[in-house]
Amino acid sequence: MQSETLRKLAAEFAGTAFLLATVVGSGIMAEALAGGNVAIALLGNTIPTGAILVVLIIMFGPISGAHFNPAVTLTFWLRRDLSGALALAFTAAQIAGGIIGTWAAHLMFEEPLIQLSQKVRFGPAQWFAEGVAAFGLVMTILLVLKARKEAVALAVGLYITAAYWFTASTSFANPAVTIARSLSDTFAGIRPADAPAFIAAQLIGATLAWLFCRWLLDERTKA
Repeated sequence: MQSETLRKLAAEFAGTAFLLATVVGSGIMAEALAGGNVAIALLGNTIPTGAILVVLIIMFGPISGAHFNPAVTLTFWLRRDLSGALALAFTAAQIAGGIIGTWAAHLMFEEPLIQLSQKVRFGPAQWFAEGVAAFGLVMTILLVLKARKEAVALAVGLYITAAYWFTASTSFANPAVTIARSLSDTFAGIRPADAPAFIAAQLIGATLAWLFCRWLLDERTKA
């Protein structure tokens, strides 16, 4: 494997690991400090997630593009910015990083390392919300890349911060995040049985966003 490719995979792994450590860890901390107030706990989960996304995208963007998300990687494969092999490698690194980040959060908060979530996130409203969340995320990335590339990190962080609150599912919008959160029976969790429908909705939403932005920007498929 070429050293440049290895560096890209390491960036995707590390970035996704820190993203999940933040999502799961802040969820545990927020729930512990909120005194049973779910709105306060969600706010305590939302702000760190949006903030860390800005930091991680600025750090790792020049190395790998800072996808941290198989749905985003799918989009760039559809745009022919990535080969199929590299897209699959990115996805594997993201999933592995997400799991390691989740386990790191468990260790930091003295939770059992290996868990399966019992938190129910099921139903058409939840699935539609995930499609909307992923559509909005990919649209944000593609349109801001075109308009003002240096603003992508801030735009993504702000979008996810908002989407935590305007979507019924609290905007997972990321298959790697969904898989990792199914392995945490904490505030941020999702039952493993509920994860496949979330992932399907996310991939559909991302694909529709790519099609919409390609039309909106009048882009042609790259040769």
